[in-house]
Amino acid sequence: MTPPSSHGGEATLPASVEAVVLSVQQSPLRQLRARGRVRGVLALLGPAFVAAVAYIDPGNFATNFAGGAQFGYMLAWVIVLANLMAMLVQYLSAKLGVATEMNLPELCRAHLGRRWSLGLWAQAEIIAMATDLAEFIGAAIALNLLFQVPLFAAGLITAVVAFGILALEQRGFRKFELAIIGLLFIVLLGFLYDFVKVGPNASDAVSGLVPQLQGTSSVLLAVGIIGATVMPHVIYLHSALTQRRVPLRDDTEKREMLRFQRLDVIIAMGLAGLINLSMLFVAAALFNKTGHTDVDSIEAAHAGLGQLVGGGAALAFVFALLASGLSSSSVGTYAGQVVMQGFIRRRIPLYLRRAVTMAPSLVALGLGLSPTSTLVLSQVALSFGIPFALVPMLLLTRRVDIMGAFVNKMLTTALAMMIATIIISLNVFLIYETFFG
Repeated sequence: MTPPSSHGGEATLPASVEAVVLSVQQSPLRQLRARGRVRGVLALLGPAFVAAVAYIDPGNFATNFAGGAQFGYMLAWVIVLANLMAMLVQYLSAKLGVATEMNLPELCRAHLGRRWSLGLWAQAEIIAMATDLAEFIGAAIALNLLFQVPLFAAGLITAVVAFGILALEQRGFRKFELAIIGLLFIVLLGFLYDFVKVGPNASDAVSGLVPQLQGTSSVLLAVGIIGATVMPHVIYLHSALTQRRVPLRDDTEKREMLRFQRLDVIIAMGLAGLINLSMLFVAAALFNKTGHTDVDSIEAAHAGLGQLVGGGAALAFVFALLASGLSSSSVGTYAGQVVMQGFIRRRIPLYLRRAVTMAPSLVALGLGLSPTSTLVLSQVALSFGIPFALVPMLLLTRRVDIMGAFVNKMLTTALAMMIATIIISLNVFLIYETFFG
């Protein structure tokens, strides 16, 4: 064997061995960053894209199209405001996971006690079923519109496809993330196509960014858009997606990771906001300008696109709806697993959880309940769960003993509390109007 070469009396390692040693010495974060400026950044992005699908779920389709059909471009500013709120909320959830290396349900169990954890878990499971109801039915409607499959059969097909998406999670979080990102971009491309085909008026669109309302109906729709901004399950999930995603050695690396999480949130939530705006702009240009102001359901929006623009636009819409339903439904199931494991330290197979949470959806489809009414009721149910996710997160991120050097600044806490108050108040108002208005 050839001995190691020497210089100045000291043995030196061969170049290949030295490279291995340096790789072992480097932290996982440094190894990822060493991939290059582009690949190194892309490897750290993803969690916010998974969370973003909750902001373009089938419930948003109906709300945005109804808003655009009835009031034109007027409510565009509401979507922008809602999106900015969502950015802060999702970033705080991501920061919680990076700073503590625990997710929100785990921290609630550790700091709120067993009794509170059980109560929070119970309501979170109910909310998970309500989440699945909207997203599952949305995908079933898409299959029905595409192939005229009866809704119940379409629901069963949706279940099979969703099982396949969830199977990717068993092969590593990155494969699951990439599948969800792919579906998100299908939604984006679908509405980009419709946006170009319809050609909304640029000056009218810009005027919609100026805050304005017109009558009680516009107020209710604005409340619906902002009130549905934050989905409780992705507040839980985002913290889980960032905890120990990449092993971090110290606070310096955590700060570096948080810079990328901010970028992740800005890009992903920005795309979600553009998709929601494009829904409203298409509806405003197509339905409001032509007097079709009564479009208030997914089926009506699809039919209107086909009649007024053509089959291509209708097809793009329905493929976007299908991608939205499948991705958001899979994310909801994944979030349910995080909730159960965090609050009560129990884990069941994702397939079993999927079967349980989709049961109410199949019952609703089997009974022939109105899909639009079911979507509305599911959104109201989701409103009940928002305080139980949002408030604990804000209380935990303002505590030095939990967050350490990453505790919220006073301005951040004040702004987040104001946003939480607005969102919770609007959801209470929305619930009141739904049942008593």
